Amino acid sequence: MFTLRNRTTVKESQVGEAVELVEVHKEYSTDAGVVKALAGVSAVFEAGTFTAVMGPSGSGKSTLLQCAAGLDTVTSGQVRVAGAELSGLSSNALTILRRDRIGFVFQAFNLIPSLTARQNIELPRRLAGRPAPPGDVDAVLESVGLTDRAGHRPSELSGGQQQRVAIARALVTRPDVVFADEPTGALDSASSREVLKLVRGLVDGPGLTVVMVTHDPRAASHADRVLFLADGRISGELADPTADLVAAQLAAMEAGA
Repeated sequence: MFTLRNRTTVKESQVGEAVELVEVHKEYSTDAGVVKALAGVSAVFEAGTFTAVMGPSGSGKSTLLQCAAGLDTVTSGQVRVAGAELSGLSSNALTILRRDRIGFVFQAFNLIPSLTARQNIELPRRLAGRPAPPGDVDAVLESVGLTDRAGHRPSELSGGQQQRVAIARALVTRPDVVFADEPTGALDSASSREVLKLVRGLVDGPGLTVVMVTHDPRAASHADRVLFLADGRISGELADPTADLVAAQLAAMEAGA
C-alpha cells in the first residue's frame, strides 16, 4: 500500500500546516516599471487537504505557486514548507527540500519519450544519485492505477495515463506537498475527470496535500476549498466548492474588475 511520509490515515495527516505564506510580496522589475505580482499574501495550506487557486490572468496565482514551492524567491515575507523557512535555507538545502519534500505536476507531462513509465518515475531519483527502492515505485504505480502499464512508453499511453505517470513521479519521494500547475490543461474532459478523481482519492486516502492552480471551475470543484486571487491579493475563499459556485465567483470578480 502506498503511504506518505510518516502518514497512515487521513485523520493522522490532517494535522498541522504543510505550507504557510505570511505577508508575501513578489515584485518584478520591467522596462515599464515595477510589477507587483503578489502584494501581501498570507495563506495556510493544512496537511491532508486539497486547495485550488484561481483568478483572472495576471492575478498572481502562478507566482504564488512558484514562491510557495521554492521555485522563485519572495521580495519580502515568509514561506514555510514542512516547517522549514525557505528564505533561511542555502541554495543546496533548498534544492534538497524540493527534491525530498515537494512534488511537482505541470500541464506538460514532461516525460522522456524513450523511457517506460517505470523508468520515467525513477529518473529524477536516479539523476539525484538516490534511486527509489523498487517497492516504492511499485506502490506509486499501483496508487495511480498503472501497474499494468509500467513497461509502456509515453507514446503507448493516453494523455490521462501520461499525467498519472507524472503524478506517480511526484509521489515517489513521499512528499509533504504536491504543487500542480494546470494539471488538466492539456487533457480532454474524460481524462481530466480521471486525473482529478485520482488526486481526490490520494488526498482522501493516503492524506496527500495538494495545491493546484487552475482556470477550470470543474477542476476546482474537486478541491476542499478555492482561494481566489486578484491583483496579487487574496480576494476570497470558497469551501466545499461546486463548479457552479466557482464559476459564479469568477464571473463576479470579472464584473467588478
